[in-house]
Amino acid sequence: MSIKINLHWHEWQEDTNGQTIVEVNGNTTGQCLKHLLKQFPALEKEIFDRDGELLGYLTIFVNREPAFPEELTKPVKDGDEIHIVPLVAGG
Repeated sequence: MSIKINLHWHEWQEDTNGQTIVEVNGNTTGQCLKHLLKQFPALEKEIFDRDGELLGYLTIFVNREPAFPEELTKPVKDGDEIHIVPLVAGG
């Protein structure tokens, strides 16, 4: 099974050797993120808080559809794309 994770934050490229799309395996978004962290452990502090919860300013999309409220439990299948997107605010 192959799922692509799209990383939409420029700073993460330092931790992924310049990759913005990473192939992972898993049956849920959470499993896929764990596989991502096995490949790039430095991303853990960028994605999860100390309790292992998704950081509040990130949102997960599967095939461009919001995964909320199942951000870490949403089922995925071969060929799906996961997008990790930081929420941006300004004023």
